[in-house]
Amino acid sequence: MAREPVYDVLTGLVRTIFLVQGLRIDIAGQDHIPRSGGAVLAVNHTAYLDFMEVGLVGRKSHRNVRYMMKAELEHGIVGFLMKHCKAIGVDRTAGAESYSRAVQALRDGELVVVYPEATISRSFELKEFKSGAARMAIEAEVPIIPLVIWGAHRVWTKDIPKQLGRNNFPINIRIGDPIPPAGPTDELTATLRSRMDDLLTRAQDDYPMDPGARWVPARLGGTAPTPAEAAVLEQEELARRRAAKAKQSGH
Repeated sequence: MAREPVYDVLTGLVRTIFLVQGLRIDIAGQDHIPRSGGAVLAVNHTAYLDFMEVGLVGRKSHRNVRYMMKAELEHGIVGFLMKHCKAIGVDRTAGAESYSRAVQALRDGELVVVYPEATISRSFELKEFKSGAARMAIEAEVPIIPLVIWGAHRVWTKDIPKQLGRNNFPINIRIGDPIPPAGPTDELTATLRSRMDDLLTRAQDDYPMDPGARWVPARLGGTAPTPAEAAVLEQEELARRRAAKAKQSGH
C-alpha cells in the first residue's frame, strides 16, 4: 500500500474516535477484502458516519478505499481531503462523468465504495437498490464485495438524538464472498441485495437488541419506522428540500 499522508492522518483520527467512544467492533469475513486489484465495495447505509467503519475494514487489508462523495463538497477543507484521499466527486447533473471516473478507478485497481441504497435507511432494513454497483462491476470487470454494518446507526443517524460521547456500543461488520460481475444488471443487483440481506441477518442475530428502542427495526420488536413508513418520511423530506431550494432560487 503506497503511503498517503493525509489518508494516514485521517485513519489515525478515526481510530482515536472509536477508542474514545468505546466502540466494540466485530468483523467477520475480513479475508474477503482483496489485498490488491479493483472491486466494488457495496455497503448498507444506516448512519452518517458508517463510512469510517468502511475505511477501517479497508486498512485492515492494507487498502485505502475510495469513496464516492457529493461534488458540491469539493471545496475548502473537505475538498482538500477529497483530493488527497482520491475520493470520486459525484455531480448529479453530470452523472455520466462521475460514473466513468469510478469505472476507471476500478480498472486501476482501486476499492470503490458504493451505497446501493443511495440514502440512509430510516427503517434500518435494506431499501431498494440502485443499479450503479452492478453496472460498474460489469463494465470494469471486477467483483462486488457485499458488506453490512450493524450498530453504527446508534451513534448518529436520522431522527434519533446523537450519541457521540463514550457509549461502548457494539458494532458488527459482516463481509460476504465476492460476487463475480456476470449476468444482466438487474439480476446481479438482485443477487447483491439478497446476499446483503443474509449478511444483515447474520449481523443482527448475535447483537444485543433493546426491545422497544427506536434504533431497533420494527420487525425485531423495536419502534423504528417500518419500510413503508420510512418511505413516506423520505418523500416528505425530499419535498421539504425541493421547497427550500425553490425558495432560495426565488421560484
